[in-house]
Amino acid sequence: MSEDSRYEAVCSRDARFDGQFFFGVTTTGIYCRPSCPATTPRRKNVRFFPTSAAAQGAGFRACRRCRPDAVPGSAEWNARADSVGRAMRMIGDGVVDREGVSGLAARLGYSARQVQRQLTAELGAGPVALARAQRAHTARILLRTTDLRASEIAFAAGFSSVRQFNDTLRAIYAATPTELRAARPEKPSRSAPAEAADGVPGASGGALPGASGMVPRASGGVPRGSGGAAGVPLRLAYRGPYDTAQVFDYLARRALAGVEEMVGAPGARTYRRTLRLPHACAVVEVDERPGDGWLECRLRLTELRDLTTAIQRIRRLFDLDADPYAVAERLGADAALAPLVAARPGLRSPGTADPTELAVRAVLGQQVSVAAGRVLGDALVAAYGEPLARPDGGLTRLFPRAEDLAGAPLTELGMPEGRRATLRTLATALADGAVRLDAGAERDRAEKELLGLRGIGPWTAGYIRMRALGDPDVLLESDVAVRAGARAAGAHLEDSESWRPWRSYAMHHLWNAARPAGPSDRRAHGSPARRVRPTGARGTGRGAPGAVAATLTPP
Repeated sequence: MSEDSRYEAVCSRDARFDGQFFFGVTTTGIYCRPSCPATTPRRKNVRFFPTSAAAQGAGFRACRRCRPDAVPGSAEWNARADSVGRAMRMIGDGVVDREGVSGLAARLGYSARQVQRQLTAELGAGPVALARAQRAHTARILLRTTDLRASEIAFAAGFSSVRQFNDTLRAIYAATPTELRAARPEKPSRSAPAEAADGVPGASGGALPGASGMVPRASGGVPRGSGGAAGVPLRLAYRGPYDTAQVFDYLARRALAGVEEMVGAPGARTYRRTLRLPHACAVVEVDERPGDGWLECRLRLTELRDLTTAIQRIRRLFDLDADPYAVAERLGADAALAPLVAARPGLRSPGTADPTELAVRAVLGQQVSVAAGRVLGDALVAAYGEPLARPDGGLTRLFPRAEDLAGAPLTELGMPEGRRATLRTLATALADGAVRLDAGAERDRAEKELLGLRGIGPWTAGYIRMRALGDPDVLLESDVAVRAGARAAGAHLEDSESWRPWRSYAMHHLWNAARPAGPSDRRAHGSPARRVRPTGARGTGRGAPGAVAATLTPP
């Protein structure tokens, strides 16, 4: 995209490019998002930047009107598999805050100097500057949504000292912590635009995946400590249309008892789940009914230091950094897919909040229906899940760790011993690091390592790649439902090269095309569904046979 094209986007205040680039105004020293409602500056006074950190590094301060640090993350970092894309995903996940630049470099397999050079050359800012921008935004969120002392917020956001915290906020926002907190708005209605809550018009949300993309929802403040009973209130921004019904239906069919729950009627549901985070656990709630370009979220954190990581993982689960305009343009060019794209604007490819959990659940779902895989997941959580110190409604446990499953007998699960062995093999590989599925994992390498494990085939490895590693370009051509959807739509899978790099979204369209009207039990894998043997049958389990069999009704 040329600078002239970028300036045209600025003149038209095109929100499609929010998060794709930023512009600074040399006469004011302010940087903005392309859709900023302020008077358009003259072309000669405008400079363009690939990230908000680059603009900050050049001496520009964030616009108080459009809040450019709060735009949805760029979909480019999810699509790219190179070292820069991997680095951006890891910085968004908080790796620099937890492990420093040396830790980031070690994960990438480069020296710290090489990482600094690559990021600066392409993004205009190094890893420290990118992480600094992320910390500043997290601090602003906490200042505006909690009653924590400024010193507590400084360390919770990842700053090494209160002085560094104060200096950074002055440099980026031209305001002290006290001034940012004093600007906390009154609580608006759900239908009010985001502008009313945070000076952000319409869709609000960052250049780093998960680093931003969150706007503090106005509140009277959350008590000090763990975030209060109500949790830290946030608005998770997205760009373009968002098919909430599709995403919430998808998650509801797969929700595991104790770890997840879906409450409320369709159209006004709330998805709730537990999260295992680097420092402690958390509970998250996300509402189905959207605001003006955002989903409302509440986070109850045991450790506020986990805020940035939690936001990143929720955004990946709900695929909030996607670019539906780019997806629709590419897939809509295919005559067979065009009607599906038009019928489901804003369709998303849900990821996961926990890659290890997703990988384990993929094995549980081998050769069985979605509902049957859910039954097995419920049994696994009940037997090996870590109980919460304080249950929260229907949420009572954390999903088991890989270490807990590596040597477990798994006799509580009604499935063949061969698949139990596969589950233990996978858990062992994840626990000892032989297979890495973290935010910066190399996708091709991870898929190859998964295929090297006994019992893991191309479908399972591809499914894990799509959801656990967030790859937007996966097509499971052997999947029965994908083939059925392709036949129904008149699409030809051999022509799928033209769908790149958005084949994961094409697959979701085909899955939906294959689903009959009403509640359905779509196959989780390409082979015919197999009946799940109830726990306790044939002496393989400990529970009452009817207890599990009764849950076989499709979700």
